Amino acid sequence: MVTLSARTVSDHVALAEIELCGELMIAASAAVGDRLSADRIDEVLDVRGSSERATVPRQG
Repeated sequence: MVTLSARTVSDHVALAEIELCGELMIAASAAVGDRLSADRIDEVLDVRGSSERATVPRQG
């Protein structure tokens, strides 16, 4: 029998990382050519320049 433990902060981080990897895989499968450009990766991951990034978005 498996006992489920309470969720921890690392669970949320792991789930966020899995979601981001999934988004990258979807973008890569739809991409024209062999690789995603650095700009496209930034777009998929919603990365902005450091001056534009005031806070880290949180999932609700």
